[in-house]
Amino acid sequence: MIAFVKRPEPSRLWTLATPLLAVIVTMIMGAILFAALDKNALVAIRTIFWDPLFGEFAFYYREQLLIKAAPLVLIALGLSLGFKAGIWNIGAEGQYIMGALAGASVGLALYPMDAWFIFPLMVIAGALGGWAWAMIPAILKTRFNTNEILVSLMLVYVAEQLLASAALSWLRNPEGNGFPGSRNLSRIEWMSNPELIPGTGAHWGVVAAFGAVVAAYVLINKHMLGFHIRLTGESPRAAGFAGVKAKRLVIFCLGTAGALAGLAGLFEVTGPAGQISIDFNVGYGFTAIIVAFLGRLHPVGILLAGLLLALTYIGGEAAQSTLGLPAAAIQVLQGMLLMTLLAMDIFINYRLVRTNREAA
Repeated sequence: MIAFVKRPEPSRLWTLATPLLAVIVTMIMGAILFAALDKNALVAIRTIFWDPLFGEFAFYYREQLLIKAAPLVLIALGLSLGFKAGIWNIGAEGQYIMGALAGASVGLALYPMDAWFIFPLMVIAGALGGWAWAMIPAILKTRFNTNEILVSLMLVYVAEQLLASAALSWLRNPEGNGFPGSRNLSRIEWMSNPELIPGTGAHWGVVAAFGAVVAAYVLINKHMLGFHIRLTGESPRAAGFAGVKAKRLVIFCLGTAGALAGLAGLFEVTGPAGQISIDFNVGYGFTAIIVAFLGRLHPVGILLAGLLLALTYIGGEAAQSTLGLPAAAIQVLQGMLLMTLLAMDIFINYRLVRTNREAA
């Protein structure tokens, strides 16, 4: 019989190399998928991964790279803290939506007031909206020992219904001739999230993402709380003996993830998206899970992985328009990346051995 046996210590070299190897394998599998869809596989891969950086219209796509990467990095950083501690928040998509709804509600409630403090208030409301939504699974877990995976995931569907309700009723633009969706926040002074450096696409969300990378690095590597997070993930029993307050850690990790996801939603609704609409959420909360694991739960790795997944979004949109690839094919490609990485991680941490039936 064949059995998996845990390795005494995983190879550090392979741990660092497998994300790149997973990308290469995903490209090969993606090429096979595109060929099965009767598309030119090499052209499709080039359109997704090469043209946005070095193609004819790269000057436009490069600006979009930071815009797409910012929410992914923000959400993935928050998720990584919990994942390191063994706290599995799968509902960042719902926290992202609630952050956008909370921030947009504050801005629209003050319309048409023209004051400098409106945008900062919206930022605070966005963070609090995501935090409050994440507190639901956090409190249920700490008080009733519920499964945070199921609770946070189910809350995504509740958030989507609230989003649809807002777009159709209580946040709908009264001057929109009955069409669903709020006022365009990106066109209202002091509510917009402007481009800070012309030609780069960098807005306040990009600044927040870079700031969060630095803060997460310092927290994980230089602060006692970061040590508690790592210790809890590696050995919960040892963490208990060391005096780590498990319930407080759950509250902190889920709350921080929710706040960062809420900020991502707020910066999106005041910038690229511009308004609350029925289809406002585009799956950033779920894609950020791929970003977190591809970046090895390390802040710098998450930054690089966020840029890579942003590239698949931008290149995927280009492939849809120029090659007629279905949007679902791009989502499958992103899913392949995570599954390939997880499969490789199995062989990093375990080895296959042949055993007799009695020993097995």
